[in-house]
Amino acid sequence: MKNLSEAGKEYFKILKERAKQSRAYQPHQMIGLSLAEILDDSEHKSLYMRLAKFYDNEELLRLAKRVAELKNVKNKGGYFMRMLQEIKRTKES
Repeated sequence: MKNLSEAGKEYFKILKERAKQSRAYQPHQMIGLSLAEILDDSEHKSLYMRLAKFYDNEELLRLAKRVAELKNVKNKGGYFMRMLQEIKRTKES
């Protein structure tokens, strides 16, 4: 029988490996993960999933790719959100 501490270490190792795997079950979750990856902003992937649930996914991806191509933008996620607000404002007008 294995030592309890050894078994615990193995179990935590397995949990760390499982945490690295993506578990996107819905299309909007996958789009959100793609947006986070494109914008290099993995901290806010749940925000992007929520946006993908309510906005046009093709438009979001197009905007994210356009923002990602800009070299002088330091905070691509913030700039993406600003551009999304501008698009939303122009559509409402």
